Amino acid sequence: MKVNIRLENSSDYRKVEEVAREAFWNLYIPGCVEHCAIHKLRKSKEFIPELTFVIEADGEIIGSIFYSHSKVVDDKGVEHKTITFGPVSILPRYHRQGFGKLLIEHSIQAAKNMGHKAIITLGYPYHYEPYGFRSGKKYGICMPDRKFYKGLLVLPLYEGALEDVSGRAYFSEALNTTEEECLEYDKSFSFKEKKVEESQKEYEIACSLLD
Repeated sequence: MKVNIRLENSSDYRKVEEVAREAFWNLYIPGCVEHCAIHKLRKSKEFIPELTFVIEADGEIIGSIFYSHSKVVDDKGVEHKTITFGPVSILPRYHRQGFGKLLIEHSIQAAKNMGHKAIITLGYPYHYEPYGFRSGKKYGICMPDRKFYKGLLVLPLYEGALEDVSGRAYFSEALNTTEEECLEYDKSFSFKEKKVEESQKEYEIACSLLD
């Protein structure tokens, strides 16, 4: 199998969204919103196309990773620039074969090469700790409600990058989607049945865990 990682281009858009839809369908909620979020993010000023990659297996797109600008705002109102990845998606039939790892590692190195300060993201700690991510609490970085959640994860991209940086993390508004806009956008895709799955309850619990 020939594996290739490259930047996303406009001709990839629909395929990438279809892959994301397959990857997230019924995983966190009945249905999913990630393909709609990707569609919105590309139009946002926070979108970072230079860090948005697709991964191909034998010429077929099987996954992608998206980056956007984010920030940490300290108690004095000073904004510290960070970046965020997500959604990250791999077609289900290619899960647990190392493709997600290749994609994440490639993008982290690219972010370092571009001189970015740090990556903050939301997810399961066991997914991202192997890449060096640690809880936001370690760095004094919390969510806007000033609470430290286990799912808020931070990776400095060079030594001392987060020295004297703490505060509340803010992500691109483009990543927030309404039920109405997702329902409308999903009409342009083939029908898929929405189901309640055990993973959705696990996700709901994980989102509320405090550090």
